[in-house]
Amino acid sequence: MSDPEKELGKAGEERAALYLKRQCGYRILQRNYRTRLGEIDIIARDCDTIVFVEVKTRRSLCYGYPAEAVAQHKQFKLKITAQSYMARYRLWDVPCRFDVIEVMPGPGGALRLHHIRHAFWPGM
Repeated sequence: MSDPEKELGKAGEERAALYLKRQCGYRILQRNYRTRLGEIDIIARDCDTIVFVEVKTRRSLCYGYPAEAVAQHKQFKLKITAQSYMARYRLWDVPCRFDVIEVMPGPGGALRLHHIRHAFWPGM
């Protein structure tokens, strides 16, 4: 039996990856990068910058905007997971940033994206 919430999240991540690739010109390096520390939905390259992207998908805005769910604890987990990635691939001298992509219902049932660049500071 399928989980509708997981399917919605997966659809949101797919839509976000296509947007980053086709409309922003990013090169997708990895999706669903997991360590014991956490997970990063999308890791991409924007020119010379590594971009760690958290995708938040919602069916409605009843409980607020999706980015509001990327609170301090989630940011910390993303940062330490990103550090793990940077160390694994020896990318310490490469600039990086954290973006959030909100995926929300739009007109006519279509998904609407809101890309928040530099959503939070990478410093620990």
